[in-house]
Amino acid sequence: MLRGYSYRLYPTLAQTDLLNQHIGSARFVYNLALDTKQQAYTRFGKTVSCFDLINQLPDLKTECPWLKLVNSQSLQMALRNLDNAFTNFFRGRGEYPTFRKKAKGGSFQVPANGQVDFRKGTISLPKFKSGIKAVFYRKFRGTVKTVTIRRTPTGKFFASVLVDTNQQTEPLVPLNPDNVVGLDLGIKDFLVTSEGEAVANPRHLRNNLARLKVLQRRASHKVKGSANRRKANLQVAKQHERITNSRKDFLHQLSSRLVKNHDGIAIEDLAVKNLLKNHKLAQAISDVSWTEFRRQLEYKCDWQGKHLLVIGRFQPSTKLCSTCGYTNHTLTLADREWDCPSCDSHHDRDHNAAINIKQMALIKHSGAERSGEPVEMLTLVRSLKQEKFSALDGEAPIPLG
Repeated sequence: MLRGYSYRLYPTLAQTDLLNQHIGSARFVYNLALDTKQQAYTRFGKTVSCFDLINQLPDLKTECPWLKLVNSQSLQMALRNLDNAFTNFFRGRGEYPTFRKKAKGGSFQVPANGQVDFRKGTISLPKFKSGIKAVFYRKFRGTVKTVTIRRTPTGKFFASVLVDTNQQTEPLVPLNPDNVVGLDLGIKDFLVTSEGEAVANPRHLRNNLARLKVLQRRASHKVKGSANRRKANLQVAKQHERITNSRKDFLHQLSSRLVKNHDGIAIEDLAVKNLLKNHKLAQAISDVSWTEFRRQLEYKCDWQGKHLLVIGRFQPSTKLCSTCGYTNHTLTLADREWDCPSCDSHHDRDHNAAINIKQMALIKHSGAERSGEPVEMLTLVRSLKQEKFSALDGEAPIPLG
């Protein structure tokens, strides 16, 4: 099983210069290759393959001798990453590749010969034989496959180590319906569970937005290209980093707790990209990071052998009464609580949705089909009430016999 570990690096001044040179060279080769592919297609209608570009690296090193100072495999990986970016774009899995910018930090990858020494506390790479000091908060056993060095916009260095642990994935635990939790994600509350727990939305960006605007305003008033502008931009980057780290810490703690305490987790397949088109809610939706939360649930469930149950995005989880199955077509976004006219049950909007998500996910997992009727078998009285309310809504009544 492949697992990734990220460690903070503390290089010396000489190592910092060499790391920056590796990152700059990888960015230069990536951007040059992207420009070459674009011109070849625009002017001649031809496609330049990844292998054609790799074969041209020796000639490029002759023109740019400073490229010889960096690891050759890292330059090749920059071209392979560009090729993968185009592949993902044409298969609908990503955006069109863009040119890399120095201000965003950057990275380079070492596909082989990376070594981690826990005893010395160092990570050794080609061109860094003496090793770079690192802080290992977690240790692993296995074979190091690749090492990716990245620099954050604030100037910090991290090493992402991909390890083959030589272990099989955990077998799925038996699914106990009583130990499955349904999650209804939202903005007012980050999530509400089918067990009635409501996790407040920490609003990391909103709570730090005032300070962030001040720092951005100060940076915009500085002269472009000046040292003061670089210092001001660094303060903006640090503020963004604090917000990002707080959000990641919250998501990791919450997802780990949910996966650890339950056999299965039921969620909706939300179309987050479409929801972001609503400009009134786009900032709030981006702040809660639903996509990242689902990604963490997926790989953590896979690691621990737990079940992640996903229902369709068009399932009527909010408007459906979790007690009798009545569909409330008049429910609006402003209605946080509502009473079922069929069975007189009082519902909290989000809690009711979480229960429905759990029930729908269990039915889908069992292989049964849901036709819009309630989970439980209706009694004659409930069927009669459902028929009466359907007739009041203008729908044809469903015959009982």
